[in-house]
Amino acid sequence: MNKENLEVALRFNKYINERNLLELGNLMTEDHSFISSSNTVESGKEHMIEAWREFFESYPDYRNIFEYTEVHEELVILVGYSTCSEESLDGPAIWTAKINDGLVSEWRVYDDTIEVRTKLGIK
Repeated sequence: MNKENLEVALRFNKYINERNLLELGNLMTEDHSFISSSNTVESGKEHMIEAWREFFESYPDYRNIFEYTEVHEELVILVGYSTCSEESLDGPAIWTAKINDGLVSEWRVYDDTIEVRTKLGIK
C-alpha cells in the first residue's frame, strides 16, 4: 500500500501544479482538510475546491517540486520547495498527505525547519 499512497500524493500535487480542479477534487475525501504552514485549517471537499480555485487565480505560477519522499503507512512526507512570484509562497517547504482508501484526507504544508523534520522523523 505504501507505493500506492505515494502515487496518490504525487498525483494530487501534479493536479495542483496543473491547476486541475476536477482531478484535484476527484482525489479528495468528502471531509478533506488543508492545513497551512500557519496552522490554519480549512475543511470539506467542496469548500477546498473553491479555495483552490481562488488560490490558482491569485497565484497562477505557483508550483511544488519535491526532492525527497518518505511513506509511513497512510502518511506521505514530501520535502522540497515551491516556486511562485509571490515571495511568501516561494521557497523550501515540507508537505504531508494523509491517504485513506486511495484519496487524500489531509494535505498539510510546513515550513522546512529542524523542528518539523524532527517531529516528522525525516531521515
